[in-house]
Amino acid sequence: MTISTGANAGLTSATETGPCTRVSIDPRGPRFGGAITTVVLAIALITMGTAFGIAVIAWQTIVFALGAFIGLRAQPYGWLFRTFIQPRLPAPAELEDSAPPRFAQLVGFGFLVVALVAALLGGTLVSTIAVAFALVAAFLNAAFNFCLGCEVFILGKRLTRSN
Repeated sequence: MTISTGANAGLTSATETGPCTRVSIDPRGPRFGGAITTVVLAIALITMGTAFGIAVIAWQTIVFALGAFIGLRAQPYGWLFRTFIQPRLPAPAELEDSAPPRFAQLVGFGFLVVALVAALLGGTLVSTIAVAFALVAAFLNAAFNFCLGCEVFILGKRLTRSN
């Protein structure tokens, strides 16, 4: 498998026999996305209970859905990273598998679906708690490069291998 670096890092690479089943990404991209997500979810918490707050939660739910179900390249924060940030950075020392961050997007999507439904039904407390959990996870990724959803994914893989 050939792994691309530089401006094309994170693209699916191909082997001589056909397309790869794994997608490698620049590991700095999810951290950048985590920083934007932290800001978006903080705004959602500040505006909780308003129509704008619901719109912010809906936006982030869509962002998580794109990352989880289509791929990290489909996510707007990934596009911002690839377009404006990554070209100005040196190539990463190594690339990482996109599966753990995609799982993290799925977990975030789950929390924000709960938050969005609760907000639409007037359950501000439930919505606030769900957004707060997602915010903590995004902050850990942005500030400390600790992807909570990725760690859960890896733990799940280890547990399923041992059975």
